[in-house]
Amino acid sequence: MTDAPIRLVAFDLDDTLAPSKSPLPDPVADLLRRLLARVPVCVISGGQYAQFRHQVLDRLELTPELAARLHLMPTCGTQYYRWDGTEFAQVYAETLTEAERDAALAALEEQARALGLWETQTWGPVLEDRGSQITFSALGQAAPVDAKAAWDPTGARKGALRDAVAVLLPDLEVRSGGSTSVDITRKGIDKAYGMRALVDLAGVPLAEMFFVGDRLDEGGNDRPVLDLGVRCHAVDGWEDTVAYLRDELLPLLDAQG
Repeated sequence: MTDAPIRLVAFDLDDTLAPSKSPLPDPVADLLRRLLARVPVCVISGGQYAQFRHQVLDRLELTPELAARLHLMPTCGTQYYRWDGTEFAQVYAETLTEAERDAALAALEEQARALGLWETQTWGPVLEDRGSQITFSALGQAAPVDAKAAWDPTGARKGALRDAVAVLLPDLEVRSGGSTSVDITRKGIDKAYGMRALVDLAGVPLAEMFFVGDRLDEGGNDRPVLDLGVRCHAVDGWEDTVAYLRDELLPLLDAQG
C-alpha cells in the first residue's frame, strides 16, 4: 500500500452513498460537505446526470467554493460534469452511435426474455437509453429498494444476463451494474476509464486517489478501479460509509494536514 497522501476521494453512489435511486441520507450529506472542505471529491456511478442532481446535488447545499471541488461522472464515467462558476456543465460525453444503441437495446430484451428475466410487474422503464450508456433495470427505474434487493441477492441473475449479452456485443462493454441492472457502454469505458480521466481533469495522480464502493468484488462494477491500482475501501451500504468517513477517513485526512 502506497504511503502517498490522499488528495482526492471518489465514491460509487447507489448502495455506497445512498440507497438505490434515493437521495443522500442526512449523515452522508453532512460528511461529504466536511470531506469537500479538505479534498476534492468525485462521484462516479451508472445513473444519468438527472439522477445525480436528485440524489446528490439537491442534498448538498454547496457553496461555490465546495462546488468547485466536486467532480461528477454519471453513466460510469462516460460523462463528466464540473462546476463552471454558475452551474455543473458537461465537459465530455462518450456517446454511443445509433447503431450501437439499437443493438444493445435489442440484445438486452432478447436475452432477458430468453433467460426468464423479463418481469411483468415493473416500476418504470426496464430499458433506458442514457446516450453514453444503455441500462437494463429488471424491475424498472423506479422500483422500491426492498424489491430490488430481493430480486437477485447473489448477483447470479444479472451475471447470467451480462454474460449472454456480452457474446452478442463483442465490440461494446457489458457490465453488471446496480442491484438489478446491466450497463452497456463503448468498449474499454468503465469506472477505471473515469478514474484515469481524473488524472488530467483534477490534476491528481492515481497514487494519490482513494475510492469507496460496494461492488469491489470480482465481477462488480467497482472492481475496475481496484484492478487499476487505486487504493480502495469496500462498504456494504451507506451506513458503512458513514462509519468509515467519520471514524477513519476524515481523521486520517486531518492528520495528513
